[in-house]
Amino acid sequence: MFVNAFFLNLRSYLHHGQRSLDRLLFMGLLAAVSSGCAATRPSVDLPELSTWELRQEVLGELVDWEFRGRIAVKAGNDGFNGKFNWSQTGEAFNATVSGPLGIGTVKIEGNEETIVLTDKDGVASILSDPEAELYDRYGWTIPVASLRYWALGIPDPANEAETEVDAAGRLVRLEQSDWSVSISRYLEHAGQQMPRTLTASNPDTRVRMVIDKWFFYER
Repeated sequence: MFVNAFFLNLRSYLHHGQRSLDRLLFMGLLAAVSSGCAATRPSVDLPELSTWELRQEVLGELVDWEFRGRIAVKAGNDGFNGKFNWSQTGEAFNATVSGPLGIGTVKIEGNEETIVLTDKDGVASILSDPEAELYDRYGWTIPVASLRYWALGIPDPANEAETEVDAAGRLVRLEQSDWSVSISRYLEHAGQQMPRTLTASNPDTRVRMVIDKWFFYER
């Protein structure tokens, strides 16, 4: 209602004597607003996830989703706190990590075949061993290949795993690929209980994630 009233008043104002430049500015603003609205994607609710088996099946088949949250990484005396966003479309993912201590904003994106790191200066590098190369470069790492599954609260189907599940069929603890994963909090998102606080650790690194928002999309 406010936006509609704003544009009506602005059109009236333009009609009573503004120059063509003002009209161009108005049209540019209108185009920007329209473009922003068109880019907004409606998030959908998840189906019922009442058992561990159902949770693995439904979440493992999701192909278009994202989360936004925060991350804290600790490796020896090094580490940082920052924002962490992840989007998944099929096998392709796009992760953005931003924090202090000179890290700036780091983008990690790719698929099952290729993973590319773009550093704070915009320099892109192909990672053949993402976990090891992130550790060599920054002194910390994140489990790039499996994190898309762990964030959803399920094991990576590519590797064997030991799991502990609660009475509601939700993952509590996971041992997989030299990482120990625990999910200490769940909150309702998209109509179902989804991970809120997750910690993943190996002998070198501890990663803690707090997920603030989940988004699931139709394909």
